Amino acid sequence: MANSRDGRLDLLTDKNSVLVLVDYQPTMFKSVASSDKVRIKIATICAAKAASILGVPVVLSSINPANNGEFIPEITRLFPKQEVYARKVPGFDAFEDEGTWNAAKKAGRKKMVISGLWTSMCFAYTALHALKEGYEVYGLMDAAGDSTPEAHYYGIKRMLQLGVVPMTVETLVSEWMHDWTNPKVGELVREVYSKYGAMIGM
Repeated sequence: MANSRDGRLDLLTDKNSVLVLVDYQPTMFKSVASSDKVRIKIATICAAKAASILGVPVVLSSINPANNGEFIPEITRLFPKQEVYARKVPGFDAFEDEGTWNAAKKAGRKKMVISGLWTSMCFAYTALHALKEGYEVYGLMDAAGDSTPEAHYYGIKRMLQLGVVPMTVETLVSEWMHDWTNPKVGELVREVYSKYGAMIGM
């Protein structure tokens, strides 16, 4: 159980967190069968768009783009000057790649929000690596998918058992925004909330 000194009790802000997105590539999407691919893609784009609006650091990692395709342009267009780290060793754990890991560390944030394709492998292994290194890790679960519902479910279950904090994109964006006096509210409602979910975007 979390205690009063547990940093996970502090809400995410645009100043204390970094967003890490792993392997959002055409071939990886093609094999997703755990839930609706379009909804997964929208959730990912909304998280990235909110990060770009609020100035939250973002790290993008891809695996074998020659075969799996480039990281989806809906996200890379949001960060035109930013490198997508194509892992030199095409392993499942994105943080085993020096470029990806150094970029995440360089952000200087204790809290890492991570998501990726597929849930039980590249997402889970990257999240567990960050936990082992002492980071507070938040899993963006509605932006993740896997080859089967069971793989997605047990990938999430494994992460939760080991300390990853689960969340969804509306929760994430709301924490980053913090309240309705944020000067970016209008842009967030127009570009993020209205694109995902129903409550605020109607």
